[in-house]
Amino acid sequence: MTIEEKPDPEKTNWLSRLRHGLGRSSAKLADGITGVFTKRKLDDDVLRELEDMLIAADLGPAVAAKLVADFGKTRFGKDVSDIEVKTALAEQIAAILRPVAAPLQVDFARKPFVILVVGVNGTGKTTTIAKFAQNYIDHGLRVTLAAGDTFRAAAVEQLRIWGNRVGADVVAGEQGGDAAALAYRAFEQARADASDILLIDTAGRLHNKNDLMQELAKIVRVIKKIDDTAPHAVMLTLDATTGQNAHAQVDAFRQMVNVTGLVVTKLDGSAKGGVVVALADKFALPIYAVGVGEKAEDLQPFSAEDFAKALTGG
Repeated sequence: MTIEEKPDPEKTNWLSRLRHGLGRSSAKLADGITGVFTKRKLDDDVLRELEDMLIAADLGPAVAAKLVADFGKTRFGKDVSDIEVKTALAEQIAAILRPVAAPLQVDFARKPFVILVVGVNGTGKTTTIAKFAQNYIDHGLRVTLAAGDTFRAAAVEQLRIWGNRVGADVVAGEQGGDAAALAYRAFEQARADASDILLIDTAGRLHNKNDLMQELAKIVRVIKKIDDTAPHAVMLTLDATTGQNAHAQVDAFRQMVNVTGLVVTKLDGSAKGGVVVALADKFALPIYAVGVGEKAEDLQPFSAEDFAKALTGG
């Protein structure tokens, strides 16, 4: 089972929110394209301007160079319009994104299916957990949430509120307690309660703080004492406003845990939405979902075509 898209009216509403959320990113790129490609012949100077625009939109130098090279192959020396450029770029970007537009698949042979949610401070882990929990419960599954952010009482309380709201069991411990021990206890309880899904929250940690990153590795080691195949998925949440710094976060977390996929949040507060394309090109990790707001419904499955069109203003 995957986190599923809503019926058509809801999908239309989501597409509108996605376009609005990516407005700052797309405005920078689309306005630049319109300003440059007005009855202008495609030459080296224009291609350099286009490459600079793509880099400024946080697609990164490698992706920008690739897109410009591909675009120039078939159109060099020809008159091109801004609409033609936006359409072509959307198609090229969608081609990069399609292989990573992969919802999280639950293996029901694993019960509970354990999802460890990790990320730096403030990336929206708890909202992400709530949305996934709500989706699974809506499909008749039993869900347990583990309040593994033992450092912040507010984080535990927030997870309790979400658990009550969506109908999920919540396992919590004392503030400042051992997060690995809490994860172990939650796993045991989820198994005893015949839960289908166990979602484990973790404390936000800076990717360059080795002691905190080592704690993540400890959580994984402890979970494996119950099931050596667990966690069955490790979801890394990334804040789009961090731009290219997201690359360092992915690198660091992958060194500590086996990251299986990404959730990119806060696209509505960023002009750096292009980083999603750069991440897809560099890491080829599945993108489970993207978020354009604080509400649970603002987190939706990732669509390559929808994202590419919204980003380019196409």
